[in-house]
Amino acid sequence: MRAERLGRYLAACRDPAAPRASRAVVTAGTVYFATESRRWGGGRALCDPGAPGTVWARAYLLTAGQFSDIAAQEMYRTAGEDLDLSEVVARGRVEFGPGRYETVVCCGEPAGVPLLTFTAPWALGEVTLRPPAGAYLWQIAAGLREAGAWDDEEIVRYLATRPGAAGRWGVAELRGLIAGDFPKTG
Repeated sequence: MRAERLGRYLAACRDPAAPRASRAVVTAGTVYFATESRRWGGGRALCDPGAPGTVWARAYLLTAGQFSDIAAQEMYRTAGEDLDLSEVVARGRVEFGPGRYETVVCCGEPAGVPLLTFTAPWALGEVTLRPPAGAYLWQIAAGLREAGAWDDEEIVRYLATRPGAAGRWGVAELRGLIAGDFPKTG
């Protein structure tokens, strides 16, 4: 969610231009942590739009090509081929593969612009939860902070209750984590 982190993905896109806009968004569903990130050493953030709750996020206004190239990077594919996003908007969800981040979901169309994300094909209750690494949570918290809709205490309480992080990351521990200047690894 951090602009600097997004910039790393955009640098590998056919069109490396910065997003035309960004803003904080809240959608239906639940963010949870599962599977294993080799880069971060803990659970990955995934979204189940059908689970009860709300997802806090930062939306960036990107071109369809940029979104497709970023999705390809997360899908371990070669960037350069546009995904059929019109099908995602029409159906609400399309699985481009069986793995994590290979399912693209339309979370609504605020202001007439489709709000898209990629996640896993499974639901929250169908996977073993895994706690995220501190550096990964720091990245997420920093992105939420940059979005400007939530203060640090709200971000701490939100992250402490996400499945996979809950029970491993307490409020006090998260306060210390996000107050620090974690190395921007990964």
